[in-house]
Amino acid sequence: MIREAHPRIVVTGTDTGIGKTVFSAALAHALEASYWKPVQSGLDEETDSETVRRLGRLPQDRILPEAYRLATPASPHFSAAIDGVELDPDTLEPPLVSGPLVIEGAGGLLVPLTRRTVFADVLARWRHPAILCARTGLGTINHTLLSLEAMRRRGIPILGVVFIGDEQADTQGVITELGDVRSLGRLPKLDPLIADDLHAGFRNWIDLSIIKQGLASC
Repeated sequence: MIREAHPRIVVTGTDTGIGKTVFSAALAHALEASYWKPVQSGLDEETDSETVRRLGRLPQDRILPEAYRLATPASPHFSAAIDGVELDPDTLEPPLVSGPLVIEGAGGLLVPLTRRTVFADVLARWRHPAILCARTGLGTINHTLLSLEAMRRRGIPILGVVFIGDEQADTQGVITELGDVRSLGRLPKLDPLIADDLHAGFRNWIDLSIIKQGLASC
């Protein structure tokens, strides 16, 4: 259970590469929160923490170091094996911070951290409220409803779904109705992706008041 004064919120997704890092940057900025990525796979390009710092315009002291930094851009279990790292999910615990903390998951909910543990199992242990990021394109209904089932099966508190991409009103409506989940808004893909435009869009398209109310009730 979290305290309202120091909420911890998890940003997870239906898949990898759907925009949850961009959303995390905007959310951390809006909440004046710190950011933590427990497991980073791939170090050759800009990491998720570096992206969040740049787009979220967060000071370095609000970007918390990853528990595991894996060089190979692959599923954490495979990346750890290649790098010769023993990844122990039981050691993953959100750091203590003086304010809100945004935690970004690795890939989708069922991405394996080891051959016995997926990321959703860690979220189930934490019991922190989670936002599910879902793309709006073809296939998202199936992926999103399956992700919601996986979260509920494990007792992960669900704040709601954030859609990322072009508006697809029917698709978004079907997901919220069949999934019995509230929509927190839709974040369009921005090209070019500029911090000022991202934060302005977040204010216009994402209902931060619902997120704050959800955090207060957890």
